[in-house]
Amino acid sequence: MISASRLEERLAHIRSLTAPNSGAGIMRLAFTDSDWACRAYLLSLMKDAGLSCREDAFGNIIARRAGRREDLPAVMFGSHGDSVPHGGNFDGIVGILSAIEVAKSLEEDGVETDAPLEIVLFMCEESSRFGAATLGSRAMRGKLTQEDLTRLKDRDGVTLREALLSRHLHPEALASARYDKPLKAFFEVHIEQGRVLESMKKDIGIVTGIAAPTRMRIHLHGRADHSGATPMNLRADGLCAAAEIILAVEREARSHVEPPVVGTVGTVDVEPGAMNVIPGEVTIGVDIRSISAEAKAAAAAHIEDFARQAAAARHIPLTIEHLGCGTPAPISREMVSFLAGLCEKDGISCMTLPSGAGHDAMHWADYTQVGMLFIPCKDGISHNPRESAELTDIGRVAKLLEQAVRQAARADFRFS
Repeated sequence: MISASRLEERLAHIRSLTAPNSGAGIMRLAFTDSDWACRAYLLSLMKDAGLSCREDAFGNIIARRAGRREDLPAVMFGSHGDSVPHGGNFDGIVGILSAIEVAKSLEEDGVETDAPLEIVLFMCEESSRFGAATLGSRAMRGKLTQEDLTRLKDRDGVTLREALLSRHLHPEALASARYDKPLKAFFEVHIEQGRVLESMKKDIGIVTGIAAPTRMRIHLHGRADHSGATPMNLRADGLCAAAEIILAVEREARSHVEPPVVGTVGTVDVEPGAMNVIPGEVTIGVDIRSISAEAKAAAAAHIEDFARQAAAARHIPLTIEHLGCGTPAPISREMVSFLAGLCEKDGISCMTLPSGAGHDAMHWADYTQVGMLFIPCKDGISHNPRESAELTDIGRVAKLLEQAVRQAARADFRFS
């Protein structure tokens, strides 16, 4: 049986491992010491639930529970463990703890499933360290390359390859991480990271599609000159050019209503960063998202065109670094209907909604049936120390996940 008290205890323990102090939030950047401490704890919980565990070349942990019929495609479920800087203790962790709790519940109740089950802890889902998201699931789907391992770097210049080597992983064997066995379904549980469920007073959100990000860094190569000695007409101010581009990102995203597009500039790096020096080298990080691949591509193209024009008008050289272009993931009507039926059967209030945030689940939508369940988070706050979710909701979604897994793992079950 699903234990809410056990979930509460484990959430608290993870917080104690990875929160530097009570008010600063969670610091669990991918492959750092705190991330690795959390990973070790989650691995111990998997083993305690009777799962056989392996790690792939990228560090993803795949824990297996045997079924009556090992010839059947497995049912996979899980989420990630890393966080954004100064984030919350529910993003990702609710999903992987719920998955482990389902395995523990089945073990305690002596339940056997026809199909085997696989619980996955994905590494490096957040883009905070290397500027690209869902890297662990991309590695499992064969969508991460050797070039990516060298190209992607953190702010200290550490490459993804170097980060993997620091954890005694095997970047040279990246191709071996590709998951190529048949799957019956993939499920992921997550906090909504928005205000829709809370405002609509719904217990569960059933995701109909997952938006994908297009991310780029725009580098403006201005000239750093003395702020007092350089006349305005002789300046090549990288930050002023960046300001124009930042506002253009907002305008472009707002111009797309149906299907909607969102655009964000979340990082601005300025050199030399002194009040009395005109900004020279400036880099901005641009994130564009939509559940429509066409709308997203159009917005990204328009933003790039504007950036080049704005830089040229100021005689500032510009380079654009493309970090990634994800493909939005539709979720089948059959899966949505299946999950809605489980909610109706148990009297759980639910609604359907798209996910504006990207998730590991999106990389499995072209491989198997994908189902994603959201729970409310207080005031819609996420990626923030104040991120919070009710224990009642976490326990409820874990029970719903267990029902979904048990049904999907039946030999005679079909999504229809």
